[in-house]
Amino acid sequence: MKTNMRVIIEGSTDFPKELLDKMGVKVVGINIAFGDENYIGGVDISEETFYEKMRGCKELPKTSSPSPEKFIEMFDCEEEEILIITLTSKLSSTYSSAVLAKNIYLEHNPGANKRIAVVDSLSGSIGVGLMVYKANKLIQEGKSLKEVTEYLENIKTDLAFYGVLNTLDNAIKGGRVNPIAGKLINALNFKVIIEISEGVVKPIDKARGESNSVKKLLEIVKNNVNDTTNKTLVIGHSNCEEKAYKIAKQIEENYEYKDIIISSIGPVMGTYTSEGAILIAVL
Repeated sequence: MKTNMRVIIEGSTDFPKELLDKMGVKVVGINIAFGDENYIGGVDISEETFYEKMRGCKELPKTSSPSPEKFIEMFDCEEEEILIITLTSKLSSTYSSAVLAKNIYLEHNPGANKRIAVVDSLSGSIGVGLMVYKANKLIQEGKSLKEVTEYLENIKTDLAFYGVLNTLDNAIKGGRVNPIAGKLINALNFKVIIEISEGVVKPIDKARGESNSVKKLLEIVKNNVNDTTNKTLVIGHSNCEEKAYKIAKQIEENYEYKDIIISSIGPVMGTYTSEGAILIAVL
């Protein structure tokens, strides 16, 4: 269904490409640097190549937010209403860049019949993808930009978002974890469970072994999510698709969700989580 609203995200958002394309969502690429090698995420480097290159690097790749100009390029469209949903402002300058783009565009195009809204998701990765998915439902119903924006502002704190890290290798490389402690945790096969809440990522628990860590993750989700029959659950995986499908099957057999969606995790969150991580977002 053709709508009068364009939805824009940036490349840190993780969600199945076929669904984003079906919803007509436009993506502003992010910059990825492996030393002197520069790429645009989702444009000239695939997720498979990204993980392969990251595996062989002593230093983590660096990602940077899109410039205001990259957002402004997306404003030249037929749609009169534009909705931008960004990675949490507590971890990235993307929100500020998008707001600046909005202000510059409207200042230099006073006659343009455009209404632009920027929403700070206070989330990231599949969390933003899930918010886009929910927003699209309202857009298809003919809701206005104001109505969709108000909905997102109201529900973003209701988003349940947890994950389990298979390894702390990248946390060690990035200096977020003491090398000795991190290597010991890896050696003992402990998996760290994280929560993404109010715009920040924090460790909340741990479990020994993959099976126990997944069990613990699902218990945490169960204890923090009510009325699952009306909710959508998204599973994100960092280059471990088979594991994600096994978990999806386990969830389907034990819980009832309106939708279950599986997505790969791209460079921004993948740099944080390392390979083998599983994320679960529910809204």
